[in-house]
Amino acid sequence: MSHTPLPQSAAGIEPDASAPTPFVEVDTLAGRVRGQWRPTVRSAGDATAGAGAERSAAFLGIPFAEAPIGELRFAAPVPKAPWEGVRDALEFAPTAQRGDPGVTLIPEPSVPGDSTLNVNVFTPSPTRPADGEAGLPVLVWIHGGGYFAGSPASPWYDGRNFNRDGIVTVTISYRLGFDGFGWIDGAPSNRGVRDWLLALEWVQQNIGAFGGDPSRVTIAGQSAGGGAVLTLLGMEAAQHLFHGVYAISGATADVTPERAEALGRKVARQLGVEPDLAGFRSVDEERLLEVQKTATALEGPDAMNELLELGLQLGPTIDGELLVRSTPESLAAGVGAGKPLVLGTTDDEFAMALLDAPKLLRFVPKSMLLKKSGLAKPVAREYLAANREVARLGNARLLGRLVTDRMFKAPMLRAVAARAAAGSAGTWLYRFSWPSGAFGFAEHCLDVPFFFDCLDGPAMVPLAGPNPPQALADELHAAAVAFIAKGDPGEAWPRWSDASRATRVYDTPSTVVGDGYASVRPLL
Repeated sequence: MSHTPLPQSAAGIEPDASAPTPFVEVDTLAGRVRGQWRPTVRSAGDATAGAGAERSAAFLGIPFAEAPIGELRFAAPVPKAPWEGVRDALEFAPTAQRGDPGVTLIPEPSVPGDSTLNVNVFTPSPTRPADGEAGLPVLVWIHGGGYFAGSPASPWYDGRNFNRDGIVTVTISYRLGFDGFGWIDGAPSNRGVRDWLLALEWVQQNIGAFGGDPSRVTIAGQSAGGGAVLTLLGMEAAQHLFHGVYAISGATADVTPERAEALGRKVARQLGVEPDLAGFRSVDEERLLEVQKTATALEGPDAMNELLELGLQLGPTIDGELLVRSTPESLAAGVGAGKPLVLGTTDDEFAMALLDAPKLLRFVPKSMLLKKSGLAKPVAREYLAANREVARLGNARLLGRLVTDRMFKAPMLRAVAARAAAGSAGTWLYRFSWPSGAFGFAEHCLDVPFFFDCLDGPAMVPLAGPNPPQALADELHAAAVAFIAKGDPGEAWPRWSDASRATRVYDTPSTVVGDGYASVRPLL
């Protein structure tokens, strides 16, 4: 296979022209791949750049599975067959996301094509460690997007700054929406979950060739990706594939089998086909995406409460095979208890969705607003007392905080409590509270560029405003590096316990407080 020059947009950094050759080759179990060296970009004021690498290599679009089309559409993923010669890994491969769903402010481009099950590997040392030498710690990133959108090709997910700090980074793709999670009679369940598992198997089998240590793999993700890593933490079949978990704004689905089947049959009816493999395979991708959108649309005055009570309609399903119970139940049963865990949320994940709420909302008494939002009167009274500060900012902000608390924070605290009851390894809890210069509060996705230390990346102003604090990115990123490398984010961040409820609050300045989520407890 011949190589092609790397477009600047593919990896976000110009190739390293000063290197003896800009290309580098690595042998995977399926065949040889050709990547490209890039210079490491250091952010101004970077506190983590001490022993970092001056350059790193990017291997983009390596297939871990065959294209999920034809007879493989709606099937379990099939490992990629071996190839001959050298396969170029110089550009991002096709993504499961089609078009621009406009879900988040993270730049997540769609790449057309059929072969959508791929990994991207970023490494400072693409050579296998010598016998007796340890490989580098590994971060595997699972993107978010509500389980129906998102892309591993985001320039924010480029692993260059983790490479600089001695961390091999892998981003993975997986089937989205109905393709990945929809119920189909005769098809394997949780196809997107099976994609995660096969990608992680690929990491176990191949990451040593890229300089990584398969015995030190941390899985991390944000939003649906954060839910994905929590789902994997509670899955018996996944325990051999990773050794630590970092969940950012994790939104688990835990869809019941009854609800999954009801949606599958609804989609089939709207498509005018039988709800089986033959029926769904007779429908083209574009038409299925259209019906998926209408079938899962939030409609009616009680739609938001239904979402908060029942959760997402498409996502990991309790199928009795891969997922035998809900994630909190699995954690309470001790699954994943031996693996260290960092998790947290931004203060106001979904407040920005209510910025354009009708002006009439401002005249609704707060007690009535909370009651209409599904809170019983005593709970509403207690919740309002615990959130007076945000209530003073107006009803839209109060409602945004409530949606955030019910969708993200309360489920997270239940998972932490379940894990603590099982007697688990270290758990560290955080809040990201720095207010965006664009919105005036810490909204959904805001912490992602701080985690990757990519405040110099594109499309930053719409999310974070001008001049987001590099010192905060240095701090958050350094703690992430420490956790990935050592299984502990550092002495300045105490482990969570039911007695202390220690919470690291990321702001300027950052602090550690006791019970940083006290305002959420009326909902538990």
